[in-house]
Amino acid sequence: MTAEIYALVQNLYAHQTQALDRGDFKRYVETFTEDAVFFHSPDAPPARTRAGILAAAQAHAHAHKDDQVTKRHYYNQIALSPLSDGSVRATLYALVVRTRRGEKVPEIWPSCLLEDVLTIENDVVLTRSRHISYD
Repeated sequence: MTAEIYALVQNLYAHQTQALDRGDFKRYVETFTEDAVFFHSPDAPPARTRAGILAAAQAHAHAHKDDQVTKRHYYNQIALSPLSDGSVRATLYALVVRTRRGEKVPEIWPSCLLEDVLTIENDVVLTRSRHISYD
């Protein structure tokens, strides 16, 4: 993988996580392909398509609307591998740092492994599939 591709992928993840943390789910799902598949929970079927990912994100936010926490997603240790169809496999670690209102000490929850398949076309990187494994 070239440094240019690596930088494009890092840029995707920066915009993706910041949109998610702001609750801008419309912008968040725009970082996925139209036909994306997102395995987000071991206890639920995957979300399919941008509309399905949007619905899952909104449902999760609604279920936790009274939690009074600020969440920040941190992605690191990004390893990229080319795939035979021209897409890229990204394997990375993710930490979610949660800070409760009125408290200064954050907690890390959860710690995850993300396995993504990314498409890159005209310097635009989108997530075609994501599988999250929780530690």
